[in-house]
Amino acid sequence: MDLDAFDRQLLNLVQQDASRTAEQLATHVALSVSAIQRRLKRLREEGVVERHVAVLDPRQVGRPTLFVVALEVERERPELLAQLRRWLDAEPHVQQAYYVTGGADFTLVVTAPDTETYDALMSRMVADNPNVRRFTTNVVLGIVKRGLAMPLPERGIS
Repeated sequence: MDLDAFDRQLLNLVQQDASRTAEQLATHVALSVSAIQRRLKRLREEGVVERHVAVLDPRQVGRPTLFVVALEVERERPELLAQLRRWLDAEPHVQQAYYVTGGADFTLVVTAPDTETYDALMSRMVADNPNVRRFTTNVVLGIVKRGLAMPLPERGIS
């Protein structure tokens, strides 16, 4: 999809705060409220904006412990990978899961109230997915930056 400068401005703004109204966005973008509403609707319909979410403070909701997990599988057969992907997608403790190159096959970001809950989760994952060879865990000691925003230049893609 070709994004013009107005689309890029809007996307940058809604990535910062998706709760802004069209009226609020119009104070930053030189478009009418109705033009902003039409553009945002089109960006959602065309899949540029996948969804709007609220970013929670993990400590405030009882999930203060974060883990970054490197997961290796035994075999990369499509049906086994599909089973693991479905399991990871359905698991609420798994915030993010990436199929990656390198030493690991998947990289996960997992949140839990404590290490005991995490350990039980990983034991269940291995039991439910016999194709998992091994995993290594990094406990997050502090959050330096957290987000999914993709800054867009006003012109073109870079």
